[in-house]
Amino acid sequence: MTSVAGTPGSLTVGPLRPVILKLAAPAVAMMACHFCFNLIDAIWVGHLIGPAALAAVSTAGFYVWVLLSLGEMVEVGLIAVAARRHGEGRPDAAARAAGAAVLYALAAGAVVASVGFALTDDLFRLMTVPPDVATLGRRYLRTWLLGGPLVFGFFAIEATFRASGDTRTPFLLLMASVLLSVGLDPLLIAGLGPFPRLGVEGAALASVMVRGGGFLIGIGIAWRRGLLRLDAPDWSAVPTVVRVGAPLSLAGVLLSIVYMWLTRYTSRFGTAALAALGVGHKVEGLGFIAISGFALSASALVGQNLGAGQEDRARQAVRMTVGYCLAVTITTAVAFLTIPRTLVALFTPDPAVITDGSLYLRVIAFAQIGQTFEIILEGALAGAGYTLWPQIASTTLTLLRVPLAAWWSGTLGLLGIWIALSVTAVSRGVMMTIFWLRGSWRRATV
Repeated sequence: MTSVAGTPGSLTVGPLRPVILKLAAPAVAMMACHFCFNLIDAIWVGHLIGPAALAAVSTAGFYVWVLLSLGEMVEVGLIAVAARRHGEGRPDAAARAAGAAVLYALAAGAVVASVGFALTDDLFRLMTVPPDVATLGRRYLRTWLLGGPLVFGFFAIEATFRASGDTRTPFLLLMASVLLSVGLDPLLIAGLGPFPRLGVEGAALASVMVRGGGFLIGIGIAWRRGLLRLDAPDWSAVPTVVRVGAPLSLAGVLLSIVYMWLTRYTSRFGTAALAALGVGHKVEGLGFIAISGFALSASALVGQNLGAGQEDRARQAVRMTVGYCLAVTITTAVAFLTIPRTLVALFTPDPAVITDGSLYLRVIAFAQIGQTFEIILEGALAGAGYTLWPQIASTTLTLLRVPLAAWWSGTLGLLGIWIALSVTAVSRGVMMTIFWLRGSWRRATV
């Protein structure tokens, strides 16, 4: 067996500070790239078509979020399994687990996309959005679902690289995809030059085309490096991947469903408020990018170090990761409080959307700190293979958003919905901190 210290990409040796930053920097950049796909769609659609199309992309994005959350089930689970195998000095076992996870991800993506096609009309009826918004939203979503399996597969490929300690390669793949999307979106939306004018469908088509290309290139690179064994997949690893990843994934699905339900209350305040919900959620993602990138690093660090029997190093890595991330999220919180109108105006010139979206950002700014603890500690707990009970607590708080929004919107108007989102986010951060400090994750088996 190869020694841990000699394992390529090992995260179990050396000073932690450069290891954390080396992992986090490309991971944060990678999360920014993921975030940019829908962001790019929203910006181009908002400026080239108008508020109704912007609201359509935002509401359709909630089911896209379901798809991405289910894809993250494979990502989170595979990171925990493959990182543990790398930490144990068993790279071939990690590669075989990755091979099974990629094949499973493609099949799961096809199933989820098919379900989405069947439920598209029902989804928009559930959200009770205006007819013009629903029509555009259905067009966007059905086009996006065509690439669902490839998007799922890309999550598995990303996890394959990150579990080995390599976040640079998936970042480069994503960066190239984002740059292509920036140029391709307006061409397909507006029909510039020889391209057809596809409107919102063009935005969705551009996103899935570039992600699919990145997935295929990633498979080739991982195969050549010996990180992926499609010829000998370890199917016995799939149940563990699903078991570890499912709680976090289902929490993401639930969160997106909650947002779908919240549109029922938000739409009562008009199309501008509905567009503001989507825009505010996207701008809020600026802080989420940093938090999630650091969380992915924490997950890999905890997984490898627990596999190598170095619990103290895993704990120290998590403490340092939280500290670094707070430096970023405090900055975004200040920006949300001081320049919210400028941030919302990036998406639309519509004054009503800017007013409602600015209110969203001012309220949600206070949740940035809570989300730092919530998401990083979720990642750390997932790296340890301990996800069930933390997600039960998180799910309960997420569900509370619906009755709180219904209650507070009746007395405070749109402000009540924004407050419900902020209060529950802070509460989830408190709960994840309690679970980490209690230490039950030390007994989890992966």
